[in-house]
Amino acid sequence: MIAIGSDHGGYALKQTVIKYLEEKGLEYKDFGCDSLDSCDYPIFGRAAALAVASGECEKGIVICTTGIGISITANKVAGVRCALCSDSLSAKMTRLHNDANMLAMGAGIVGDNLALEIVETFLTTEFSGEARHQRRIDLIEGEH
Repeated sequence: MIAIGSDHGGYALKQTVIKYLEEKGLEYKDFGCDSLDSCDYPIFGRAAALAVASGECEKGIVICTTGIGISITANKVAGVRCALCSDSLSAKMTRLHNDANMLAMGAGIVGDNLALEIVETFLTTEFSGEARHQRRIDLIEGEH
């Protein structure tokens, strides 16, 4: 299952991503927000991140206007490795090398088509499992 969350600035793109997930038959849980009304991204980014950290959801996608604030919020949750991606190569590399479990995007930075390419790449790329990358992830997680 995929956790998804946004603030008002990411709401429209979140709806586009949800439609994509539904078309692909992928299960998701929407942690809000539920409209274009102004709201605070930390509430929704943290809720999605907690679901990933707890194992309730395997991966997460969070969206705000730039992706910056909501990615910072998600990364405050222990066990979350949230990567802010504005291109599909970054999405591929963060899965291959960092085993990122959350993706952040900026709705004001990427358009719908690019966003869906980033999401697809993030969701379909597996972690390489290479020892050097696992060692670095362990260092990030404080397991050294």
